[in-house]
Amino acid sequence: MSNVNFEPGCRNDWHIHHDGFQILLVTAGEGWYQEEGKPAQLLKPGDVVAIHEGVKHWHGATKDSWFSHIAITKGTSEWLEKIDDDYYNQLTK
Repeated sequence: MSNVNFEPGCRNDWHIHHDGFQILLVTAGEGWYQEEGKPAQLLKPGDVVAIHEGVKHWHGATKDSWFSHIAITKGTSEWLEKIDDDYYNQLTK
């Protein structure tokens, strides 16, 4: 379990969790969560995201807000490509 804080504009890379799962409990600010092939979802305090094993995804802060979540992760993480700045900057609330 980790308490993760992202400054505005910060996000992690695409990644996959193997042999387990991840649960995100949003505690503060506004952020994005996106699964490959689906639109990005705006997250706010109180939101919960359950990420199943093998699902390629990323998460992080919006451009203008800090973002905090508790991440409960079981298994190993495979880190993949970065989120393209041009793509990220086009995301709108």
